[in-house]
Amino acid sequence: IILPLEWFPLNKPSAGDYFHMAYNVITPFLLLKLIERSPKTLPRSMVYVSIIVFVMGASIHLVGDSVNHRLIFSGYQHHLSVRENPIIKNLKPETLIDSFELLYYYDEYLGHSMWYIPFFLILFIYFTGCFTPVEEESRMPLAALLLMGPSSLYYWYLVTEGQIFILYIFTFFAMMALVMHQKRKGLVLDSNGLFLFYSFIITLLLIAVWVMWLWNDKILRKKYPGVIYIPEPWAFYTLHMNNLH
Repeated sequence: IILPLEWFPLNKPSAGDYFHMAYNVITPFLLLKLIERSPKTLPRSMVYVSIIVFVMGASIHLVGDSVNHRLIFSGYQHHLSVRENPIIKNLKPETLIDSFELLYYYDEYLGHSMWYIPFFLILFIYFTGCFTPVEEESRMPLAALLLMGPSSLYYWYLVTEGQIFILYIFTFFAMMALVMHQKRKGLVLDSNGLFLFYSFIITLLLIAVWVMWLWNDKILRKKYPGVIYIPEPWAFYTLHMNNLH
């Protein structure tokens, strides 16, 4: 959206797509290296299956996101459902609408589930090995403190745009329970564990601020009904900022 459309025609991958392709290669590799450094790990076959499912989900999401974001240039509005979008209503034959709903399902539901469940599972398994009996190892260096902001912001975007608050909060509660359980044994989080744990805490605060800010938005309320109201940044963008690009 930021770069000129002439550089990346609508029928070709965008700059964001190339970054996403790199993510689909680099992140699984980093997760494998991360789990290798953890004293506690899953059986190797389960780790491999988790990584494979992660890559499949992220790849499905890449295709779905690529098409959905390109539709913005044609007037698609993410704050509306598929069938409520003006450009979708005019499609003929009407069965084409079912195809776009299927694309939305693969992107927002199936792709996200296959992507994020293995991702948070591996993070939690890594977290279980981040405990030490030595108090001196429970201090974060300055570099970690500086990186905590971008890390928290990244998790905030994953949770809000991916609509995975339930998965995130259950992972966070499991981390809290593990911290209290290990404390009874005289173990404390090391610097890596503190970085991840504090990142999740700041993420929760960012989500709370985001929800309070958009609490009275009637249009987004209609898009995201139910008890858990967490609007997607892309829906906010097409509703309030679409005229900027």
